[in-house]
Amino acid sequence: MPSNAVLEAKKAKVEQLTELIKNSVSGVLVDYKGINVEEDTKLRKELRESGVHYFVEKNTLLLRAFQNCGLNGFEEALNGTTAIALSNDDQTAPARILGKYAEKSEDKFNLKAGYVEGEVYDEAGVIALSKIPSKDVLLAQLVGSLQGPLQKLAATLQAVADKKSEEAA
Repeated sequence: MPSNAVLEAKKAKVEQLTELIKNSVSGVLVDYKGINVEEDTKLRKELRESGVHYFVEKNTLLLRAFQNCGLNGFEEALNGTTAIALSNDDQTAPARILGKYAEKSEDKFNLKAGYVEGEVYDEAGVIALSKIPSKDVLLAQLVGSLQGPLQKLAATLQAVADKKSEEAA
């Protein structure tokens, strides 16, 4: 039977994890069993630069924290070695970065599950999320697609204005 001090420490850890999850907009669980220290350091640096909080945690503590947040469906994913990546402002950053890394790792590093704004995704869903470009890239694509027609409209209006000024002269 665990001592009261151990139980209190675990309760405090679950409360801390619950707050981290509640304050995040997205998270991804991964199985990291095959990566070495050099690869892990490189991955952590990339995640940190994107504002993603990445850490290893016990499966039972994570499960309780997810349940406290009302996120159900992680029971199957929470086995074996588990790390979690959380983002407070970018819905796709954890999936995008970890998905890119998982593709290169040849089964040494696998996506397990994830969530975005309260919706739980299985492995296939997280892989699909990892293919979505970042918000900045999507906005740039939108501006680029709008720019062409606007330039044509401006050129047409200028041509009409030039023609009318020639007729008036």
